[in-house]
Amino acid sequence: GTLLNLSVSDHGRSDSLLLSWDEPEGGAEGYSLTLSSLGLGTLLQNGTAGPNITSFWFHGLTPGMRYKVEVTATLACMETTSQAVTAQTSPSPVRNLSLSSGGRSAVLHASWVHARGQRDGYHLALYHSDSQTLVRNASVLPNASTFLFDGLLAGSEYALKVSTLAGSSQASTSIHQWTAPSIPTQLRLRPGSSTNLVASWVGAGGAAWLHLALHNLLTQTVTTTLSARRGLTSYTFQHLHPGTQYWLGLSATAGPYTVGGPNATAWTHPLSPGNVTLSSSEEQSSLQASWSTPAGERDFYLVTLQEGEDGALMRNISVGGDNDHVTFHGLSPGKQYSVQVTAVAGPYRASARSTAAWTQPLAPSGVSLSSQGSPYSLLASWEEAMGEGYVLAFSPMEHLVKNSSLLRGVTNFTYEGLRPGTLYTFEVSTMAGPYTSTPRRITSWTYPLPLEQLTLSNQGHSTSLQASWKAAPTGSTGYTGTLWETKSQERVRNMTVGNNWTNVTFEDLVPGRQYTLEMAAMAGPYRSPVRSATDWTYPLAPAGVTLTNTRHPLGLSAFWDKAAGDVDQFHLQLYSKSHPAQRNISVGPNTHNFTFLGLSPGIQYFLKVTVLAGPYRSSSHFATEWTYPLSLANVSVQPGRRPQELHVSWVESGGGRDHFVQLSVAESLSIIRNVSIPHGVTQLDLEGLVPGSRYRVEIISQAGPHRTSSQTAIGYTVPLPPLSLSASPVSTAWALAVHWETPPGQRDGYLLSMHEEGSSAPARNLEAGKDSTNVTLARLAPGTCYLVGIWAVAGPYRSLPKNVTGCTVPAAPTNLSLTNPGSSSELYTCWNKPRGGRDHYRVILYSLSTQSRDRVQTLSPDAQNITWTHLEAGSRFAVQVTAVKGSLEASSTNVTQWTHPLAPANLTLGSPSASTLQVSWAAMGRGAEDYVVDVYDTASSSRVGRMVLGGDARSHIFRNLSPGTRYSVAVRATAGPFHTSTPNLTHCTREYDALLA
Repeated sequence: GTLLNLSVSDHGRSDSLLLSWDEPEGGAEGYSLTLSSLGLGTLLQNGTAGPNITSFWFHGLTPGMRYKVEVTATLACMETTSQAVTAQTSPSPVRNLSLSSGGRSAVLHASWVHARGQRDGYHLALYHSDSQTLVRNASVLPNASTFLFDGLLAGSEYALKVSTLAGSSQASTSIHQWTAPSIPTQLRLRPGSSTNLVASWVGAGGAAWLHLALHNLLTQTVTTTLSARRGLTSYTFQHLHPGTQYWLGLSATAGPYTVGGPNATAWTHPLSPGNVTLSSSEEQSSLQASWSTPAGERDFYLVTLQEGEDGALMRNISVGGDNDHVTFHGLSPGKQYSVQVTAVAGPYRASARSTAAWTQPLAPSGVSLSSQGSPYSLLASWEEAMGEGYVLAFSPMEHLVKNSSLLRGVTNFTYEGLRPGTLYTFEVSTMAGPYTSTPRRITSWTYPLPLEQLTLSNQGHSTSLQASWKAAPTGSTGYTGTLWETKSQERVRNMTVGNNWTNVTFEDLVPGRQYTLEMAAMAGPYRSPVRSATDWTYPLAPAGVTLTNTRHPLGLSAFWDKAAGDVDQFHLQLYSKSHPAQRNISVGPNTHNFTFLGLSPGIQYFLKVTVLAGPYRSSSHFATEWTYPLSLANVSVQPGRRPQELHVSWVESGGGRDHFVQLSVAESLSIIRNVSIPHGVTQLDLEGLVPGSRYRVEIISQAGPHRTSSQTAIGYTVPLPPLSLSASPVSTAWALAVHWETPPGQRDGYLLSMHEEGSSAPARNLEAGKDSTNVTLARLAPGTCYLVGIWAVAGPYRSLPKNVTGCTVPAAPTNLSLTNPGSSSELYTCWNKPRGGRDHYRVILYSLSTQSRDRVQTLSPDAQNITWTHLEAGSRFAVQVTAVKGSLEASSTNVTQWTHPLAPANLTLGSPSASTLQVSWAAMGRGAEDYVVDVYDTASSSRVGRMVLGGDARSHIFRNLSPGTRYSVAVRATAGPFHTSTPNLTHCTREYDALLA
């Protein structure tokens, strides 16, 4: 039909639909319009429109409802064309939309009354009013009338738009609302200065406005009020009173909501006092502090008295905020004081300090003057006195006064560069500020200088020592000394001499003993530092020195006798003329023997024993002895270059002059060779021995009178190889018989090795006795060649090898068959592959029917069949298969078979008489073994005669047949089990009539 291009729209009205269409070509006589529900198809409204009308309104419809509208145009000749479409009215918006926080700061609850008509659902969009950003998008089912928005910002205004959805249309309604504000937390009020307070808080983003009110708690008045927009987190209140307490209150506002917040109190800092001074009072050991009152308020003054430069706390006094002075009594004399005045307001303080002031000092006590053992200095010391410092006066008795000053805290002073042995005077006074105490006085001596260049020497004597020295330069009135035995610390002599003495000799002392002399110079009550000198009396030499061998291969023992007197130690010097290194050993004074270990073996050594006493020594005569030589190490006996030789080698362990190599037959132990070898030679070749024999070698080492034997070494000469080796197959079994001849010399036995040629398998080894001359190698593979090696073995050694190759007899093929595949000129031969190997097969075909030549084929070792062609038809043949390995063969049994014969040719029939039938034919090829002639009655198909004839027959006459009867004749050629027939040929016997005629 004609298309009307019907379209429907609502033009924004939820209860009406406007239909529009195109007038069809050729015009229309009128239009009918229907409106029905889409689901049930119930007709709800209809209408008509005249020609040239192309639109129509349906009113009174349900909002959001889906309708089916159809316009039918009436055309000329009573024809009509219709078009139907579906349409949906726009939905109506929800009613009574509300949005409430319920006093909660992060939640808004939306509710509404359902829109009139139908809808698919509702869409809710929540916007943040300040940022105009979409916060939440939600779609709900058409029967939902509430929705909860959570996770919102506190104290913020939101706009909600609820849209009713119907198809692709929607109708929306909007509303605005605030969330309840959140209360700021962690409100703090702290002073910024004496006239400022800084307020700060956390969580200011949860309210649109913050309201702050600051109260002066002293005057109970409101000082400042402030309203701040969202986001402000701190504020500074200025122009406040110093040292005053304030109270701050805070509230939060958002839209219609106001919430009271936290409060805080704080003080402004007080101002510090001015012009703080500390001065002397009229009373003894008293000081007065004073100051000027600053502006502002304070609770009280805290006055702190501090002592010394480090400000140690001494007194704390609290006075009213209107006071301006205070007096401190009972202070320590000679001390420095300062005062700090602090204005206190709440927890805050403001301080000011005074300059220092002093009390009257006292003189120090415990004054002393000491030389401390030094000839050039005196140490003055005293007990600490309170004050700022000290004034010192110092002088020798006959010289002018030397003055100096020291700071407080110093309780001693050392005077340097003084004259040794001199009496000095010392005075000390205490200073404190402008004050000085009365002095304290004392005297003391300096130490004398020690004597110089003190020496003690034995002058080569064993019983006396002489002491000498240089006199002290100044201040010495004499010398005192003590001689000690150094080791025992026993006093030997005391002596005191005048200052003009410079030497003294001590007699009747012990030889070899160490003595120490201590001497000092004297001056006044003091002695100089002690000077000491030490020396030994000369020692006596040892006697009875001997050196003996301990039978230890590397050791010698020394013995000696001790002489009179003291000995510090004995020094033993052991050396050898043939060895560059020497041994030096020191032992204690109570030791009279020593064993030297780890010496070189086989060496002559010399010993000298020396007595040591301090730096002095006396030596004995020389003693001598030899060490035992070591047995030779690593003695090795190996075969020589020839079977009749042995090569002996060893390692010299040191020492010794000569070696003796002794050779014996191992079994008899009798020495057959004794060869002398000089020191330094480490190998020897022994010749003319028996091959394959076991020998024993021992080497004797000699050093001086001593001999040492080596470990016995066993060795073998290499045996000679076997002679005339052969390997032949054993005919009755798959084995090889190995034969050889015995070589000269000895041996322990024979070793045979057998390896299959071409195989990766390891060789097979076996042994044979020393008297054996043959062995059979059994369980071998048939038709396989083996490499057989043989060695003569003596101990761990083998002779040169002898090798021979031998092959086993191959295995004969089995299951041989000769079959006819249905051919007159072919035969098929097959067999089973036998175990083992072979070089090839030889297959022979024998003709049993004729005297023709035998046919021979050579096939690969893996072949298992052969086809014979071009054979004579109807002949009998025999076949034999032989496995060949070198010159060795193994044949199968013979089998026979026939070829198919050829059918006779030129078959002819004749009837010489009424009761006979003559059959004749010609032979094909060599003919047949027999001929079989069958005659059948054609009418009854029954056989009426059969004749078996020899292979030379070419015709036959059947007699006693029925005259005038048609017969069928076939001639079969036979050869063994096979036969071949001619086609049937028919012929009639003669009639009697024909015979009579």
